[in-house]
Amino acid sequence: MGTLYIDRKDLHVRLDGNALAFYVNEEREGIVPINPLKRVVIVGNVTIDTPVLHRLSDENISVIFLSGRRMKFRGMMHGRLHNNGLLRVKQYEKSLSLFSIEFSKEIVEGKISSQLNLLKTSVEKRPDLRLPLISAINTLNKIQTSLSEFNFQPSTLNFEPPEGFLETLRGLEGSATAAYFSGYITLFPESLNFKNRNRRPPKDPVNAMLSLCYTMLHYELVREIEVIGLDPIIGFYHQFEYGRESLACDLVELFRSDVDQFVWTLFRERVCTERDFINEGERAGCYLKKGSRKRFYPLYEEWAKAMRPQFTECVRALAKRILNGEIEDTFE
Repeated sequence: MGTLYIDRKDLHVRLDGNALAFYVNEEREGIVPINPLKRVVIVGNVTIDTPVLHRLSDENISVIFLSGRRMKFRGMMHGRLHNNGLLRVKQYEKSLSLFSIEFSKEIVEGKISSQLNLLKTSVEKRPDLRLPLISAINTLNKIQTSLSEFNFQPSTLNFEPPEGFLETLRGLEGSATAAYFSGYITLFPESLNFKNRNRRPPKDPVNAMLSLCYTMLHYELVREIEVIGLDPIIGFYHQFEYGRESLACDLVELFRSDVDQFVWTLFRERVCTERDFINEGERAGCYLKKGSRKRFYPLYEEWAKAMRPQFTECVRALAKRILNGEIEDTFE
């Protein structure tokens, strides 16, 4: 067990030796050993004794706090983070160099490639949807070709991004995403009312599940970024925005289609149905019910457990590139 999900109203968490003890109305409900934990996700109104947080921090166990009904991110606590200042200095330098442009293009290329892979797999499983899926694939292929031909030649050794380069790159990504979702939405039954990608708030069960899983993915990557010693705020493709983990936003793009595949599987196999969600109206949005969240956590954890080695390798590879091979063993 690497992740503990705590999602029960009025639960009181106390430290009991090398375990977490759970109480409701002063009645002990059970314990969980601390040693196997790497992360704890706390949802909603939970009371936690300070010694619990101290012990989790000492053990370098990350704690993510989410709100109750809507599961919005509220904060994250880490233990001892990496002290590699050189890596962060190099990261800042790279963010102001042509590396930022090169890496941004790689992000978009990787995202489109993974979108194509999902749609091609979908054609095999849903031949009845061949027409809309092939149409989306053909559009993505054209955009991919345009992207491969879209290059830049730096005029000086200084960082002077080619005029309009990032805007054009984002335009290609936006067109690819629109084409991709035109095919992806057809994979779901009409009863789910999944007509387009929407959020803040999500308006249907599929968007609710996508938003939840994207949020979980984002903070999986924030954890990996911070543990290795990079700064999650300083991105390359996603430019600096106050309070946003732009580097995590960059890397999320590479794994979005993996989330999409996971979400499609949940609905295709009817592990999740519209009955698992509550729709509070156009303005309030659609969210996973509390009882259904209990079934969701182990399903997400099974998926995430298989994906985490890829998350770790992705961040480590980026750190090595940023260091240009210098002092690689500083984050071993």
